[in-house]
Amino acid sequence: MIRYADIQDLPVLKENDKHISEAELRNIIPAKRVFVMHKDDNFIGWLRFGLFWDNIPFMNMLYILDRYRGKGYGTELVSFWENEMAKEGYTRVLTSTQSNEQSQFFYRKIGYTECGALLLPKEPLEMFFIKDLTQ
Repeated sequence: MIRYADIQDLPVLKENDKHISEAELRNIIPAKRVFVMHKDDNFIGWLRFGLFWDNIPFMNMLYILDRYRGKGYGTELVSFWENEMAKEGYTRVLTSTQSNEQSQFFYRKIGYTECGALLLPKEPLEMFFIKDLTQ
């Protein structure tokens, strides 16, 4: 089951998502910017997003717990998010990953294409990906 996160999900998100503060989680959960995934009452993972330029959904974090990886849950969660974004009238979505991370291959596999990059000092290249939701 995939659904928008609610405040009852805060403990498990706070425990697992080390890339965001509790205060920011408290802001984005009611804004419907986080999806959670469960299977047979087990927490599988989450997806959180924001809006790039205030008008393009940008996936900030996709995370599937280690023991559930390689079983299609990430693809299912991203597809659900894409469908929700299309229902809201968005025609494209974005995400990014560092060039030294394996997720770039996952995004390409599910239809994302490279659309730019950012190079910060002392960091690997950040690769940006886009997907057209109208096709």
